[in-house]
Amino acid sequence: MKVFSNECTFDYSWEEVSTANWRKYCPWNDKSTHVIAVDIVSRQVDPATGILRTERLITCKQTAPKWLAALMGGTETSHVLETSYVDPESKKVTMVSSNMTWSNILSVQETVVYQPLSGTQTQFVQDAKITALCGGWQKLKNAVEEATVTRFSENARKGKEGFEAVLEMSRRVFSEEKEKVQAQAQQKMVA
Repeated sequence: MKVFSNECTFDYSWEEVSTANWRKYCPWNDKSTHVIAVDIVSRQVDPATGILRTERLITCKQTAPKWLAALMGGTETSHVLETSYVDPESKKVTMVSSNMTWSNILSVQETVVYQPLSGTQTQFVQDAKITALCGGWQKLKNAVEEATVTRFSENARKGKEGFEAVLEMSRRVFSEEKEKVQAQAQQKMVA
C-alpha cells in the first residue's frame, strides 16, 4: 500500500469553498476536462445533525499509462463513487471516494476535508490509500502503486489550479448578483 497526502490553503472563506465545491467539475474548470459526468445518486439531510450527505457517481476519461491500461482491460472510462458530508454546524466538508472501475486490481480510497482556518481562508487536506491487488507479484504491485501515486500527485496540482479558477469565478458571479439585487432594491425604494 502507498499513501498520497496533500495539503493547501485556499484564500476563500469556508462558505465560498463549500458552495463552489459543487461546481468543481464545470466548464469554469479547464483542468478537469477528464470528467465526463457527475451524477447525484442520493442526497439527504440528517434532521438531527443538519449534515448534508450526498453520493455522486463521477465518470472520467482515464489516461493511465499504456502498460497499466492494458493490464486493467484497456478501458478508457472509469467510475468513482464519492460520498460527501457537509456539516454546517462545525463548518466541515468531508468527501470520501473510491474507485469502482478496476477495483478488483487496484483499490484507491481518498478522503478530502475542507475546514476554515479563518474567516477568509480554508484548509484543504487530501489523503489517498492506494493498494494494488494483483496477486503475489510484488514488483508488479509496487509498479502499479507507484504509477498511481505519481498520477495522483499530477492530478492534485491540476485540481488545485482548476478549483482556484472555479472559486474566482464563483466569487465574481456572486458579487455581480449581489450588486444586481442591491440595485433592484434601491430602485424599488426610489419608486
